[in-house]
Amino acid sequence: MSEKMTGGQLVVKMLESLGVRHVFGVVGGQTLAITDAIIDTPGIEMVHTRHENAAAVMADAYGRLTGTPAVAIATTGPGATNLLTGVGGAFRDSSLAIIITCNNHGENIHKDDAQNADHVKIFEPFTKYSRLVAHASSIKQAMEESYVVAMTGNPGPVHLDFARDTIENVVDAPPAVPARHPSRDWVGTRPVPAPAAITEVAERVLAAERPVIWVGNGGNRAKGAEDVLALADALSIPVITTFNGMGAVPTDHPLVFGALSRMGTALTSRVLAESDLVLALGNSLNAVSTKRWKTPLPPVVQVDVDPSMIGRYYSETTTGVVGDLGAFCTSLVEATAAGASAARESRAGWVSELQEAEKDWWRLSESREPQTPGTVSPAVVVRALREVTPSEAVLIPDAGNPGVWSFLWEMPTPYRYIKPVGFGNMGFALPAAIASVADDPERPVLALIGDGSLGMSLGEIETLARTGGPVCVVVLNDSSYGNIRQEQELHFDGRTIGVDFHQVDFAAVAEGMGVPGRRATTVDELVDAVKSAFASGRPAVVDVVLDRAANAWTYDAFLPHRAG
Repeated sequence: MSEKMTGGQLVVKMLESLGVRHVFGVVGGQTLAITDAIIDTPGIEMVHTRHENAAAVMADAYGRLTGTPAVAIATTGPGATNLLTGVGGAFRDSSLAIIITCNNHGENIHKDDAQNADHVKIFEPFTKYSRLVAHASSIKQAMEESYVVAMTGNPGPVHLDFARDTIENVVDAPPAVPARHPSRDWVGTRPVPAPAAITEVAERVLAAERPVIWVGNGGNRAKGAEDVLALADALSIPVITTFNGMGAVPTDHPLVFGALSRMGTALTSRVLAESDLVLALGNSLNAVSTKRWKTPLPPVVQVDVDPSMIGRYYSETTTGVVGDLGAFCTSLVEATAAGASAARESRAGWVSELQEAEKDWWRLSESREPQTPGTVSPAVVVRALREVTPSEAVLIPDAGNPGVWSFLWEMPTPYRYIKPVGFGNMGFALPAAIASVADDPERPVLALIGDGSLGMSLGEIETLARTGGPVCVVVLNDSSYGNIRQEQELHFDGRTIGVDFHQVDFAAVAEGMGVPGRRATTVDELVDAVKSAFASGRPAVVDVVLDRAANAWTYDAFLPHRAG
């Protein structure tokens, strides 16, 4: 190949070949050989952020929403370390992303050069793959390997650290780069469960009186909603999700009863407590799901594409099935066809009881009256927003209380819900909303964000003003780190420390940064503001003065089920 190119141009050409269409980040001296090459690559858009953490979150959210990788890029030292929290969120929630850091010249790495840092060691605990690329001849192979690692098995972020001279110098005899890399055609292939395993599980499912399907985050990654519901319908099996599995199945299906985490809900904890067999699909049975493994479980059939995820917890009562959960469900429907009718009939009474209990559960959050005048209850915020948010919208709650209150959100369309769970990294919702717009500028987004989290990502309101799009940011403003404040009140005799702020008018702040803002102290004001925001098709911030008296830790609908 005779075309002259720098290492940075080769990196960008490889990104294009691997299907990358978006790069998020903050430029620095060390990154320029890559970011300059993006200018000449119309197929790749760069969104520059106010902070590198936002860039990492954007890459994470983009991976969750699309199943294809985006890049987060940063310069050496503090630029790289600023990425780390967002990368940790992607890693803990199995979200694919390509993380690129640009280091000093190869001969000066590990020396006392400006902003020196060992990026590989820093990122190794939070990525599936972390590698220094110190020679141009390694660029193509390193990018191919990292892409395959990110996309296969349990997806996750990968990290490449490029020496500055590697990307700035002209590449000797640059390799040919295909317009579309062949790896893209097979990396999405998922293993099919063994027939013998299906036969064994089929016998157990038909024999069970009260089996339950418990879908985890793997349901989102596998895009398995249709197959899961087909199995549930065929055998009349109730479906619940983990906190991280929310969005994996439509919640308006008559056999779907919502999410279960350490805070409830009363309905889903009842479903699990009454079951005699759990089909844990893409569900790692982690601490958030099981109250740190204190929740008693009946025998478990655990299905996962990654064998290392199976039997880590509840091992003595777990039967593992390695494979794609969608293929598992399809095969199980076929294997149980002869006994399906009898199974449905035997479970009809229990399912009917649960459906009545579900109606009672929804009644617990019907009241629209706040305990504190001049404020809005968080439960009311969520239920009222359901009425005025477009059905195709993506809901993005931030860490803490916004995610908990979103138990009350109904999702008729799967894969339109993302939040940070495994790492619980605050400041997620706003940059994640920007990533959604980057993927689809016409798709509406509702971001539910606490004032504490918004304080950590406030600069990205200006980024939102630049990118535009139908994004409505609703600030649940209780002038505190609300979730921690409530926990202090509950467990430390009402004593609080380090959680309260002065009142901030985020609507006014948004206006100053180029995004229309409105403040709401009543439900009617909230509904009108959000309705107007979505009608405009442009970004908006609605600052809701929240009722501090509402405590997610003691809210009736979120308390665990108690038998009898």
